[in-house]
Amino acid sequence: MVVTEIFRSIQGESSHAGRPCIFVRLTGCNLRCRWCDTAYAFYGGRRVTLDEVISEVRDLSGPNGSRIRLVELTGGEPLLQPETVPLAERLIAEGYEVMIETSGERFVGKLPRQVVKIVDVKCPDSGEGGTFDMANLEAMDGKDEVKFVIASRNDYEFARDFTREHRLPEIVAHVIFSAVAADPAGSWEGLEPRLLAEWILSDRLPVRLGMQIHKHIWDPAAHGV
Repeated sequence: MVVTEIFRSIQGESSHAGRPCIFVRLTGCNLRCRWCDTAYAFYGGRRVTLDEVISEVRDLSGPNGSRIRLVELTGGEPLLQPETVPLAERLIAEGYEVMIETSGERFVGKLPRQVVKIVDVKCPDSGEGGTFDMANLEAMDGKDEVKFVIASRNDYEFARDFTREHRLPEIVAHVIFSAVAADPAGSWEGLEPRLLAEWILSDRLPVRLGMQIHKHIWDPAAHGV
């Protein structure tokens, strides 16, 4: 498989935000969201075996008894690589809690049941609206999460209506509305989180406001954090 980076950091998103985590960032993505903040993972990377990935995760997580137990598979789009499924199986067999962050365009049902699936539904302003595989709603359960990354009122109304129409809070553990963060290089503007919070409260939505807390700890443009 091809890996961009493997590193230890604080989980910055989802309901697991704040937990120490080992990240395995796989290379390549078939979507091009306008506000993507990990475009550096689209190309390049290094070719490694599953054994090498497992070894690096072990080294970063620490010794048994005090090790970091949470591992996230991310990208890019991790489900583009067929080795992702056996990697998840091996990590689970070693006692790790495994999460995956995926664009929602790929079917998640081939992953082991124990994997916590953080599945995006792309909003219109991303430029990739309409790519969500609706079969994923049948493949997720009460430990999984659906995420909308929201850049505008138009995106918010799409996410709100999708959440209501498909009764997402009855399917998954959390529905997360996350505001697009401004690009440090100025390529796109962000959405003020306070504004998104006010919309959520006004509509009394049973969703969770998502914040990328790692960008408040480290430089928003930093890699490997």
